[in-house]
Amino acid sequence: MEEIVQQLERHIRERYEIDDNDDDFGTDVHLFDYGFIDSIGATALIAHIEKTYGIQVTNQDLMLYPLNTIREIASFIATKTGR
Repeated sequence: MEEIVQQLERHIRERYEIDDNDDDFGTDVHLFDYGFIDSIGATALIAHIEKTYGIQVTNQDLMLYPLNTIREIASFIATKTGR
């Protein structure tokens, strides 16, 4: 799962232009509450996850799984892919 965490962190930093020195950003920070990703960014992130990991993120998934931090998203991906 750590590989997924690293991949997601790298993608999010690049896609949403988060500086490497941003002390507020980390793998356990709430991406939405802290303003790193907005609703449009969330849609783009879901599309990235589906394309990169070959999974579908359903509306039910969005209700069942916490997907607010990089670690939560990585855990979800690991569960869906059987990693």
